[in-house]
Amino acid sequence: MSSTPPTPRRRAPLHVVQLLGGGGVGTGAHVRSLSAGLAARGLAVTVGAAGSAERRYGFASAGARFVPLPVDATLAAVRLLRLACADADLVHAHGIRAGLLATLALRGRSVPLVVSWHARSTATGPAAQLRPLTERLVARAATVVLGATSDLVQRARQRGARDARLAPVALPAPRRSAHADRMAEAHRTKLRADLGALDRPLLVAATRPARDPGRDPGLDLLLNAARYWRDRVPQPLLALAADGRDRALLRRIERGRLPVRLLAPGEDPAELLPIADLALLVARWAGRPPLVDEALRRGVPLVATAVGGVPEVVGDAGVLVPYGKPAALGSAVNALLDDPDRRAALAVAGPAQARRWPTEDTTVAQVLSVYDELTASR
Repeated sequence: MSSTPPTPRRRAPLHVVQLLGGGGVGTGAHVRSLSAGLAARGLAVTVGAAGSAERRYGFASAGARFVPLPVDATLAAVRLLRLACADADLVHAHGIRAGLLATLALRGRSVPLVVSWHARSTATGPAAQLRPLTERLVARAATVVLGATSDLVQRARQRGARDARLAPVALPAPRRSAHADRMAEAHRTKLRADLGALDRPLLVAATRPARDPGRDPGLDLLLNAARYWRDRVPQPLLALAADGRDRALLRRIERGRLPVRLLAPGEDPAELLPIADLALLVARWAGRPPLVDEALRRGVPLVATAVGGVPEVVGDAGVLVPYGKPAALGSAVNALLDDPDRRAALAVAGPAQARRWPTEDTTVAQVLSVYDELTASR
């Protein structure tokens, strides 16, 4: 008499919790992209973040369950997160603050914790003094730390991470229609005329915003560098985001005869790249800044400070200068303005470099391989 073998029990889908504790636009876009990719591959995904993040990124529409977390109430956020992680197979925190919340919520449980380290803090004062302690706590609590840049991987290891790996983040490529590109071209002359750059080179710049705009070292560096090209004919115009109501800043620009145009509040320098001749990125630290990303995709010649993950992102497709050296920045700008062949070469090299970056699919695959490794005995 033959017996029918029992039907094997179907394993429930892997449940992962993605935790966003703040971070920049790039981090939120990455978590949204990652959540969509994981859900499409059959995982159950929960995203915990501030309610405003759901309105901005639409995690629920990407296939994730969304859990709103209070921004300023740490204990309440930990309690809610502990409930959200009750049946989680793995928790993935993005950023140090998210890593800290996850560490507290998972205390006493053996759930694997992955922490993605997307950026390095440049804060000053009491926050800077506490930062190393928080980084050390999170790095040691994590099962695996994924660093978006090589220097962040090294930093995690210095803070005591048991396992730290490089995991470059793919930002979703801007979706531009052919119609939108034609409209941008049609308005090119008008936009440049509105900025006062109709018959002169237009330089578009971004800095890493400072908590105190009056003490923004990136802005200071750009204004000092502008002295090196202000006597050119035609005189280049530098368009940058800054507080146009800052009278001291306006007086400095006027007294120095600096060819600078301050953008209106809320204007994104990256939106001017379709009409820019050069893009400038000045930061003390950066991972993969949106302006660098967009400039290379569009083939806009780029000058950027050689900090953080910028050299890895740019490669040979841009001109890199040391941070804090206005003469080096000014010389690099002048050299490119004097060399149309070099600009043309960079216009080709930028999109080629962008095609070598990790895609959203390869990013999801890399993260999923880490998940599989940590949950193999599930």
